[in-house]
Amino acid sequence: MSRILLIDDDTELTDLLQEYLTGEGFEVTAANDGGRGLELAQSESFDALVLDVMLPVHNGFEVLRKLREEASAASRSLPVLMLTAKGDTVDRIVGLEMGADDYLPKPCNPRELAARLRAVLRRGRVEPSGESDDSLSSGQIRLLPAEHQGYWGDQVLALTGAEFAVLKVLVQHAGEVVGKEVLTESALGRKLMPYDRSIDVHVSNIRKKLADKGASRDLIINIRGAGYMLTQSKQ
Repeated sequence: MSRILLIDDDTELTDLLQEYLTGEGFEVTAANDGGRGLELAQSESFDALVLDVMLPVHNGFEVLRKLREEASAASRSLPVLMLTAKGDTVDRIVGLEMGADDYLPKPCNPRELAARLRAVLRRGRVEPSGESDDSLSSGQIRLLPAEHQGYWGDQVLALTGAEFAVLKVLVQHAGEVVGKEVLTESALGRKLMPYDRSIDVHVSNIRKKLADKGASRDLIINIRGAGYMLTQSKQ
């Protein structure tokens, strides 16, 4: 059973979501402020975090920043799904830039939330040995799917689950243009929605992390109106 931490100060909503998600087979722990939520996230083991933006004590961005800055790999890679105000694209983009894996506008449909959680959990699931012993490589990029770990040369790339999934698809199709629809479905496990910039932000984050290790900013290029291409050849 997957353990979910739900941080939202709307107690009526958390009660509703907790009841629904429990019925869907999740074990849900709720916190109603960012301070308590951060304490739980740092002291207990969870499989995913559902995080509201507007919170007392610490807002959602502060909680996310503190988790992503943690020394432990578990905190840095914990899948985070942000709950944002409906129509507030700024909060969505900021959350993704800070390392959120996905977002869902409030008020959210509990069924959609459960589906999004299953998608992020699938991305983080360790693949059975034998299926993923072989690494995926393209130039100096090397990915180990069984460990969900990426490298530039011998340097570790601190990728979130979503970033790893996006880079994995690009490596698998190195030298080819991959459409945003394909990237969204293959990497994020959902359909591309109108005005959805999730893939753009995840690719931007990947570029920054690769550049920090010495890679060219043009390693992943945007083909306007078509998608993205990893320009290195596969090995």
